Amino acid sequence: MYRRSLIRATSAATRTHGNNNGTLVRHKSMLREAVSSLGAAVSKGAQNDKKYQAALKSAAKLVEPDTPVKDPFSIVSKEMSTLVHNIGTLLGSGHPTLNKVAMYYFQSEGKHVRPLIVLLLSKALSAIPTEERDRGSRDESDVRSLKEPHGAGIDDPLSPLSILHGVNPDIVLNPLSRPMDELPTESNGILPKQRRLAEIVEMIHTASLLHDDVIDNSASRRSMPSGNIAFGNKMAILAGDFLLGRASVAIARIRNAEVIELLSTTIANLVEGEFMQLKNTAVDTTSKANRASFEYYIHKTYLKTASLMSKSCRAAAVLSGARDPVVEAAYQYGRNLGLCFQIVDDMLDYTVTDRDLGKPSGADLKLGLATAPVLYAWEQYPELGDMIRRKFDHPGDVERAREYVKKANGLERTEQLAVKYAEDAIRQLEVLPPSDSLDALKHLTKAVLNRKK
Repeated sequence: MYRRSLIRATSAATRTHGNNNGTLVRHKSMLREAVSSLGAAVSKGAQNDKKYQAALKSAAKLVEPDTPVKDPFSIVSKEMSTLVHNIGTLLGSGHPTLNKVAMYYFQSEGKHVRPLIVLLLSKALSAIPTEERDRGSRDESDVRSLKEPHGAGIDDPLSPLSILHGVNPDIVLNPLSRPMDELPTESNGILPKQRRLAEIVEMIHTASLLHDDVIDNSASRRSMPSGNIAFGNKMAILAGDFLLGRASVAIARIRNAEVIELLSTTIANLVEGEFMQLKNTAVDTTSKANRASFEYYIHKTYLKTASLMSKSCRAAAVLSGARDPVVEAAYQYGRNLGLCFQIVDDMLDYTVTDRDLGKPSGADLKLGLATAPVLYAWEQYPELGDMIRRKFDHPGDVERAREYVKKANGLERTEQLAVKYAEDAIRQLEVLPPSDSLDALKHLTKAVLNRKK
């Protein structure tokens, strides 16, 4: 379902480019022939020069006919198709009920946007010439179990299995946590550790969903009963904790200190963002308080949503060996995309039905949350400050707040903010060489902006 909506969004984003393609394609065809003739005419020595070959490849890419990427999933379909299975092996609990609850959200039709971003970015990074990826070392061989003391591979434990998993040959019970399966070797330009990174990111995100649904007392998620409704609060919380625990083990086995630090802080950021959301932000009704609340909202949004996207993008760039400017651009891309994603989500809470959204709509005001639409309306209607401070708890507060948002064009201004972050995200991708995966990242960004669920 999400793939279909993604295709519709990306098709709408590219439809405007199809009217004048006839002349452009003819011109590009002539240029392509010229590039091909140039390649055939140069000396053999020049053809073997790596820099020359890279320049020729880039020139040829520039004159290829425009072929919009209608489905970014297709670029990394192999990796995405095994995502849930691989996460299942990472969890590996011998307790059937714990396995069932922990895997509950993975078995529904989720967006899987975060692992998709990591995989597409990893593939786009592979288009950078190897000699320009010299920041540290690329983790190519650090993937399979090398059977060296203390575990040298990504799937090897650092401590004895008898300690980690309670393995005891004298008992009949299976260990509660099995050792992790080995990863395949590099494929499709994506390094094995980058594939594992995508899986870890989805585990952390899903753990946060289980916990959030308990905190918010949500009734549904992804068009099905939420984890707390299906299994109860206690099991939902424990399953989320288990996901974070197993994700932490997988993070440690990546054996890259910078990546471990990045991913570990995202877990802390999720908790910090949730605490900020629970706290009341409006202290008075002045314009200064409004600005402070908006800054608070953006920072909370970064912690709850954009932190995981931005730091996982940075981690993918670190693992690729890319240089500092590319690593920083990858982080900024994820940060801007994450902010855009959540701001669109906050807007959809006002405009989409429960059925289309896959979870309760109109929930933010009922939960006492002041998001961008109502914060923009507050600038024009100061009385909203009092409603925000009391978390829309008085009779009629929610309905009045919605009316103020409509009168103040709060949704239109929120959409403009989301567009700004989407454009900033796409601008960060300019450091990457042309490739299908780069095009897919751009179209995915536009799809995030134009999504309806």
